[in-house]
Formats: sequence, C-alpha cells, structure tokens
Amino acid sequence: MAPRNPSRRRIVLILVGLTVVAAAWFLLRPTPMLVEVSKTVRGPMRVTVDEDGETRAHDRFIVAAPIPGRLLRVAFEDGDEVHENQIVAVIEPLPLNQQQREELLGRIAAAEASKRQAEARLEHAREDYDQARRDRQRAEQLGRENVISAQALEQARNTELTNDQELQAAKFNVVAAESEVKVARAGLLGASEGPAARHPVSLRSPIAGRVLRVAEKSERVVQAGTPIVVLGDPARIEIVTDVLTTDAVNIKPGAAAFLEGWGGDHPLGARVRLVEPAGFTKISALGVEEKRVNVIADFVDAPNGLGDGFRVEARIVTWESSDVLKIPGSAAFRDSKGWAVFVVDGSLVRKRHIQIGHRNQLEIEVLGGLDAQQDVVLHPPNQLQEGTRIRTR
Repeated sequence: MAPRNPSRRRIVLILVGLTVVAAAWFLLRPTPMLVEVSKTVRGPMRVTVDEDGETRAHDRFIVAAPIPGRLLRVAFEDGDEVHENQIVAVIEPLPLNQQQREELLGRIAAAEASKRQAEARLEHAREDYDQARRDRQRAEQLGRENVISAQALEQARNTELTNDQELQAAKFNVVAAESEVKVARAGLLGASEGPAARHPVSLRSPIAGRVLRVAEKSERVVQAGTPIVVLGDPARIEIVTDVLTTDAVNIKPGAAAFLEGWGGDHPLGARVRLVEPAGFTKISALGVEEKRVNVIADFVDAPNGLGDGFRVEARIVTWESSDVLKIPGSAAFRDSKGWAVFVVDGSLVRKRHIQIGHRNQLEIEVLGGLDAQQDVVLHPPNQLQEGTRIRTR
C-alpha cells in the first residue's frame, strides 16, 4: 500500500479551516440596518405661524338699551337686512329717580365726548389716506422710471388700501357715535313727568347692513346698557387669530396669510393689517398659561359663504425664499457639537455636522455642510453610528 501524502493532507485541512472561518464570519457579521433615506434638494421654502382663527365683522355695532324699561318683542331675525336709521327695537321707559337721572346725564356727556373723539379720528384717518394716496402716486412715477423696486411699489399700494379701509371704518365710527348720542338723549324721556314719561324710545340702526345676532328677542324689562341687537356687514369681514407673543414678534403688517379648513376646496389669501399692541393670558387645552396677542388680517381673495364667527385655520408667513438648500426636518439631530445628519456613503453612513437656517414643521434650510442631491437618513435610530452598514427601503 502506498503511503499518504502529508502535503495534500495539510492543504485539505487548511481549506477546511478557511471554509469554517468564512462561514463563521458570514453568520456572525453585523446585519445591515434598514433605514429610510431622502435627498437634499434646492427649492422654495416658507416659514409660517399656524393657528386657529375666526372671522368677524370688520365693523360690528351693538345696539343697547339706553335706559331701563320694558323692551317690546324684537321683530328681526338673525341675518335680516336693515337700513340706516331703521328702527330695530322699541323700549317703553320706566320712571327715573334722581340718581338714575344723574347717571343718564353722565351717559349723555360720555356719548358726546365719544362722538368728538370719533370725529377727530376721522380727520386723522382722512389725512393719513390723503398722504398714502400721494405716496402711491409718487411711487408709481418712480416705478415707471425704475428708481424703486416692484416690492416698494406694492407696499405703497397696500398702504393706500389699508388707509382707505381705516378711513371707511372711521366714518362708520362717527355714525355710530352720533347714534349713541341720540340714544342717550332719548333716555331723558323717562325722566319727565306725565304721559311723556311713557313715550316709547325707538332704537335705530346706525348703519345699513344685516342683523348678526338678536341678543334679546322676547319682551321683558331690561336695564340700561343691555345689548339688544348686534349689527354688521357680512360682506366686510376680517380674520382674527390669537398667536403666542413669541411668534407675534416675527409677524409684520403686510405679511401674507393663507386660510385653510374653512370649508372650501382651496386656501383663501389674506394679508396682515394689524398685530395688536397688547397681549392677554389664555389657558391652553393642556392647562398651561400662555401669553397671546391677536393678529388681524384682511381678505385678499373674496370669501365665499363666510360670515361672522366662522372658524378658519390661518397660516401666517414670517419668512419665505424661492431657492434654498433644504432637507426633511426628521433627518437632523443635535449632539454635543450642534446639528448633524447621517449621509449615505455606499453601504455605510457618515456623520456630517451642518449649519442650519430657517425651519418649519417639515423642512430645514441648510446653510453649510451638505451639497444638493446627497442621500441623508430619515429618523436616524439611536443605534446608528459612524460607519454602520445599512440598506435602504
């Protein structure tokens, strides 16, 4: 029998050993982590303050009882049309004592003072409108000569439109103040003696519009100052949105706004007219005290079927750009050195620190550290580290 070849046996053993090592490495190697990725892209970006708001009549007038008396049943219903100076309610006055008479005289004096104040505001609003009209005319001339930008010209036109609306509102306020004076003076009927003391007092509408709400429908005795009817013009409505004061500081008059969730199939355009100067405290749904402030906006697109007190979802623009480098907000995370992302490098990931700019609910503006069309990991898990092998969905 021929002897065995020792060299061949060693070769076989070496091959078997290498096979076992390769199999062990294949079985024990780390499983690639399954991740979701997205690309960095260039495109438009917008930062908004999103809050619930509601519509309200631009000029709302509350017709109240000027004197204590018996209110006769109001014949109007919500939504009925009224004309200027039309009788909307009638009150039969009750006899007044000396104290009530003095209070009534004081109410008359206050109403006359409010009228003088409204007239002064009307004159101020008229001067502001005339100045805005002259500024718009000069801006159009400079625009034709390419001296100013199109944005400056648009701002001048928007200022004229806003001042025109303020002028119309000031005129309504004068009419309302005059009506309040008449109503207050009518209360003196109850202070006289004899049959005149029972002469009915007619409450008249200060404007031509519609009845928004009948506060007191049935006949009953009411006290002076009791609201009877709320009047307004549903065609002239505005949007009021209360936002956090920390967000309000970034909202400027003239900022664009978009209204969604109002019942239509497309957003409505609006523009901020006023950020009220005084804030207020509001308890959130979670029971947290928040400092908020009202932001008032006017419609740019004509509202379709919206009335007073309708709910809307307002998105108020605080910043926007037509071309930025951006990534999904879920790709970025913070570490000890700042903001970072995981960038896909073949079958591995590399940690990359970035500089960010503006942020909204979905996207982040990238100022440095990334290039366009790079793959970044979305929702990176805690187990993901530098050099981890991955496979993508």
